[in-house]
Amino acid sequence: MTMTSDAQPAIDPAKEARRERNFTRITKADAWFKVLGFSWLTPALKIAAGDNVNRNARDIWRMLGVPVLSIVIFLLAWSALAPKVQTSLGAIPGPAQVWEQVGSLHEDYLRNKEKEAAFYERQATRNAELIADGKPDKVKERSFTGSPSYYAQIWTSVQTVFFGFAIGTAIAIPVGIMSGLSPSFNAAMNPIIQIFKPVSPLAWLPIVTMVVSAVVLTNDGTFSKSFLISAITVTLCSLWPTIINTAHGVANIDKDLVSVGKVLKLTTYTKITKLVLPSALPLIFTGMRLSLGVGWMVLIAAEMLAQNPGLGKFVWDEFQNGSSDSLARIMVAVFTIGIIGYILDRVMFALQSMFTFEETR
Repeated sequence: MTMTSDAQPAIDPAKEARRERNFTRITKADAWFKVLGFSWLTPALKIAAGDNVNRNARDIWRMLGVPVLSIVIFLLAWSALAPKVQTSLGAIPGPAQVWEQVGSLHEDYLRNKEKEAAFYERQATRNAELIADGKPDKVKERSFTGSPSYYAQIWTSVQTVFFGFAIGTAIAIPVGIMSGLSPSFNAAMNPIIQIFKPVSPLAWLPIVTMVVSAVVLTNDGTFSKSFLISAITVTLCSLWPTIINTAHGVANIDKDLVSVGKVLKLTTYTKITKLVLPSALPLIFTGMRLSLGVGWMVLIAAEMLAQNPGLGKFVWDEFQNGSSDSLARIMVAVFTIGIIGYILDRVMFALQSMFTFEETR
């Protein structure tokens, strides 16, 4: 008896089991790929595991090919149009000139590190000689006072925005919970939120500056005046999205959960920690993501005017400098601000994915 031409080949159970395990791993990894912004890796891995090539190739093109193509078109348009726009500092720099300044800023950082190392080496040598001469009372330890590098200014901005965001979150979540639980408290807070939510950081900054200057008399404390001015301005401008989303999430929790809490006669603390917060967490995190984004945008303007070392001050100093490289350096800062803003959002997205079960984007 012969096998017909349309007979199906036998399926290897072991091979099929391995294939299923691979797809299970890929599905689990997909959640982290989304968090990191590498969703296109999922269809690529599926192709490697033996899934349909055409369907997954289309997904790769949509997730990776289209964004890369749009970036290439943007860079080509930028290269072509930038030389045609003349300013008081010369033509708008193209991608090549901006990339050149990235390298220049990195070289400045390396030179600054060499100067710092040489300074501390000279200081250590001088102090060792004083001790050897029997003059330990003349030994002095001084800090290096060179201008901060570009990387140091980035780190200062990140520290400032997280400090202001942390203060804002500590205020916003309790206020939002009380607003969601109590209609009377919500009615009291609503006009305050609606009035102060649209206020620009440029309006808050003079008030914050005067208050901080009156309260903080010296710069000898843990935080400098300029740092506190920038951080508090970030707090005042960024806490509103978290308040609003938290209140909305708490007010719209499942009514059955509220009934269960009443039947069990739960205390207010237990009700909030066991019922309210878990149910409202997705919206709370959405508000926090929005607040962090707002805070990062506000920070740049605050640093410019408060002259707190950071990316905002870097942009202002380069604008005031007016050299031929200033425009390119400002554009480096613009891209840096955008990339860091994206990373901050991904960080909040990762935290949201870890603590909530709701699918996020």
